Amino acid sequence: MTLNSFVHSLDTKTKYEIEQRFLNRQQVGRARKHELFDIFEEPLTEEEIWALKYLYAFMPVNDLADYDGDLFLSHVRQTLKVRDEVAWGHLVPDHLFLHFVLPYRVNTENIEDSRGILYGALAGRTRGLSMKEAILETNYWCHEKATYIASDQRTASPLTLIRSARGRCGEESTLAVAALRSIGIPARQVYTPRWAHCDDNHAWVEAWADGQWYYFGACEPEPCLNRGWFTPPSRRAMLVNTRVLADYPGPEDITLREDTYTEINLLEGYAKTRTLSILVTGSNGTPAAGAEVHFELYNMAEFYPLASLFTNEEGMVSFKTGHGDLLVRAVKDGRWGEMKAAAADGDHAEIVLDQSGQPEGTLDLDMVPPPEGTGEAHAPMSDELLAQHQLRLEEGSRLRSEYESTFIQEEQVSELARSTGLSCDRLWDVLRKARGNGRELYIFLLERCPEYGEWPLLLLESLNEKDLIDTFRETLDDHLTGGLTHVHEFPEDIFVPYVLCPRVWFEMIAPYRQLFQRAYSPYDSATFRADPALLMRRLTNEIEVDGDLPGLLGKGTAAGTYKLKRGDQISVGILFVALCRSLGIPARLHPSELKPEYWSHGKWEDAVPDVVSGDHNTPAARLILQSDSQREGHVTPSYYENFTLARLESGWYKTLIFPYAAKDLCQNPLEVEPGAYRMTTGIRLPDGSVRVRFSYFPLLAGEETTHKLSFREESEEIPVLGQLDRNARLAFMDGRVLTLGELTSMSGALVAWIEPEREPTQHLIREMSELKDAFDDLGVPVILILGSAGSSPAFDASRLSSMPVNTVLVRDHGHQMLDSVASTLRSEESGFPHLFVLDGNHRIRFSSSGYRIGTGQDSWQLLNRLSRLSWGLSGEGGVK
Repeated sequence: MTLNSFVHSLDTKTKYEIEQRFLNRQQVGRARKHELFDIFEEPLTEEEIWALKYLYAFMPVNDLADYDGDLFLSHVRQTLKVRDEVAWGHLVPDHLFLHFVLPYRVNTENIEDSRGILYGALAGRTRGLSMKEAILETNYWCHEKATYIASDQRTASPLTLIRSARGRCGEESTLAVAALRSIGIPARQVYTPRWAHCDDNHAWVEAWADGQWYYFGACEPEPCLNRGWFTPPSRRAMLVNTRVLADYPGPEDITLREDTYTEINLLEGYAKTRTLSILVTGSNGTPAAGAEVHFELYNMAEFYPLASLFTNEEGMVSFKTGHGDLLVRAVKDGRWGEMKAAAADGDHAEIVLDQSGQPEGTLDLDMVPPPEGTGEAHAPMSDELLAQHQLRLEEGSRLRSEYESTFIQEEQVSELARSTGLSCDRLWDVLRKARGNGRELYIFLLERCPEYGEWPLLLLESLNEKDLIDTFRETLDDHLTGGLTHVHEFPEDIFVPYVLCPRVWFEMIAPYRQLFQRAYSPYDSATFRADPALLMRRLTNEIEVDGDLPGLLGKGTAAGTYKLKRGDQISVGILFVALCRSLGIPARLHPSELKPEYWSHGKWEDAVPDVVSGDHNTPAARLILQSDSQREGHVTPSYYENFTLARLESGWYKTLIFPYAAKDLCQNPLEVEPGAYRMTTGIRLPDGSVRVRFSYFPLLAGEETTHKLSFREESEEIPVLGQLDRNARLAFMDGRVLTLGELTSMSGALVAWIEPEREPTQHLIREMSELKDAFDDLGVPVILILGSAGSSPAFDASRLSSMPVNTVLVRDHGHQMLDSVASTLRSEESGFPHLFVLDGNHRIRFSSSGYRIGTGQDSWQLLNRLSRLSWGLSGEGGVK
C-alpha cells in the first residue's frame, strides 16, 4: 500500500460511476478486448485496479483503437511509484492527483510509455527543491530540449519533440505538462482557442504548488512563476480553458460537461470577465429549450465557436467571456437566429429563431476585441537573479545547439548521394527536415535504395515535414513494399500521392499495408478494385461510427479503427483511404470537404453516395473567385488570413478547408458541393478590431458562378506617432557602427527590437520570411535590433537568411533608442518585439509591441503606401 492511496478518497457514488463508465468502455472496446483488458488478469493492487479503471472510463475511442493495456499499466505503475518517491507526493490532494497527475494524455499527441523516461531525466535535478522551484527547474530543462517553431496542427509527442528539439506552443506545453506530471506535480495545458486582438491561438501551462495554481510559458523560462510574454495579450482573451478527461467537479468554472470530458474556464485568472446570458425563443416568443448556441469569435477570417452550449428549459444559456465582441448563433430544428453581442451593449440579449434559409447580399460588422489592460506590478528582481537567469538561458541554448550539431550533416548526405545515385539536394531536403530522426531515415535509404531505386526517396518526399521526425523504418518498409505492388498501374503524379503515400489526414502514420492486404481474399480485392464503392459499403456494415473528442485532430490510425471496428466519421474515412491505397486504388479525403473519394476513369468519385439521390457523383458546383484588383491599395486575398468560404449545413456555416495563406484560389475554378454559401472577408486594424463583410450567394450543381471578393475600405489616414533619432548609433555584429539615418531610405523602413529566442519574435521572423519577395520589391530596409537584455549573445544571425534581402541585424546597447520612444508604445509591458514603421523622415507611422500575428503584412501594406506617396504616385490626401 502506498503512503496515501487515492482509493480511500473515492466515495461509493464515485466508484459506482467509474465502474459503470469502465463497463461501457469494455463494451466499446470489445473487438480488442484481449489487447486492452487482459491486464486485469495480472496480479494488481487495489490502487492499480482503480487507477486503470479511471483511465479507461474516460478514454477516447481513438485510444481504445490504437494502444494496448500494457502501455496503460506501465504508465499507472510508474505514476504510483513516483507519488511515493517525491517529497511532495503526499501533499498533492487526491482529486488533483487523479485529474492532473495520473492522466497519460495532455493534448492530441501520440501516446508513448514516456513517464519513466521523463522522471529519470528530472528526478535528480528536482530532488531537494520546493514544488515551485521544481516547476521552474523543469521548465529550464524543457528549454534545453526544445524551442519554438511554427508547424502543422498534428501534435508531436514529448519524446518526438525532444528528438526534434523544436515545436509549436501546443507541443512545448505538452512536453512541459508531461514532464511535471512525471515528477508528481499537478499540471495542465491551458490555451486560448483563438485570440481576439490578432489571429492564431496560444497554449501555455499551469502547475500546482503548495495550494495554488501558477502559470508559465513552456520551454520559455522566467526567473519566477506567473510571468510570460503572453501575460499582456491574455488580458485581451475571450476564453482561456482546458479540457479534463473526467467528470471533473471544479472548483473552477465549468464551461461544458460531456460524457467523457469536462471543459473548465480559467479566463478569470487572466482577464476581466463578463457573463453573457442569451435567451433563445421561437418566432412565437416561446422559450426554445435545447437550442444549440455557438459563441463565435472572429479569427483567421472565420467565426470560430469558442463554446457550443445548449439552452436550458427556460431557453437560457450563459457563457463567461471577456470584454470583446462575439457573434452568437442559435439553431434548433432547422431554424436559426444570429446576433452580434457587443461588449458595449450589455450582458443580456435575446435571439429569435425566425430564419430557415440564408440572407441575401452583404452584411458588414465591426468586431472589437477587449481593450489593452494593465496588471498588478511584479515585485522587482535582483540583478543577481536576472544575471543568473540569463546565464541559464544561454546554457540551455548551448546544450540544445550541441544536440542539434549531432544531426545528419551535408557531407554525410553527399556520401549517401554518391552511393545511391540520387540527387544530393533532394536527399538533404528530406534528411535535414528529419532533425533527430535523420539517422533512422538515412539507414532506411541506404538499405532500400539499392533494391528499389528512387522509390524510397519518393515515399519520404510524399510525407508532411513533421512525419519525417516520428516515422521509423518498420513503418516505412511496410508502406514501401506494400505500395510498390501496384507501381506500374498509374502515372507517377497519381501513384505517389494517392497510392504510395501513407499520410491521409493528421493521424499518426503506422504500418497497415500488410494487414489490409492479408485481410481480403484475391476475389474480394479484385471486386473492390473494380468498384471501390463496394468497399465503402462493406465498411459501413462492419464499422460502427462513434463520436469522439471534438478537436482530437490526430484521429485513429487506419489499423486501429479497423481492429476496433469503431471510429468517428473522419477516422472511418481515413480507414477507407488506407484500405484503397493498400489494394492499389488511388484514394484521398477531399481537400476541402474531408469526404472519402477514389480515382476512377480519370476523375475523383465520392465514396459515399448522396443522401437524397443515392448518386456517388453528384455534379459539383464551380466557383470562380474574382479579386477586386482594380481598387487602389487593394488587399491580396489570402485564405485564412483575410477571407474564408463557408457552406450552410443544418443551420451552421461550415468553413471549407483550403491551404493556409493560399493566394492562388482566384486563379482556377474551385469545385465545391452545391449549397448556400457565405464569404467572410476581414480587414484587421492596428488596434485589433476587424472590419468584417459577409457575402451570401448560392452555388448550384453543375453550374459555374463568379463571385467578387469584396473587402471593406481601410482608414485612409496614416498618423504620425512620434520620431526616431536619425543620429542614433547602432552597432553591427562585427563592430561597425552606423547611424539610423545611414541605414534607412527615403521610402521608409521597418525597425524592430527583437528577442530571437521568444515565440513572438519567431512569428515576426516567419511572417517577414513569407513576405520576402514583397519586401524585396519595395526595397525598403528591415532593421532588426538586439539589445543587451533578453537576447542571447550567441544568437546565430544566419537564421535570418530567409528574411528580405535588405535585412540588417544590429545592436542598440542598453535599448537607448528604444527607451527614447517608450511613450509611443501601445503598452509598456507588452514585451518584444517592438516594431515601428518609419517614413522617409524617420517619423513613426505605425507601432506594435508584443505578440500580434499579422504585423508583417500590416507593415508591408503601410510601407507600400508610404513608398507610393514618397515617389509622388498618389496624392497626399488623408496623410497627416
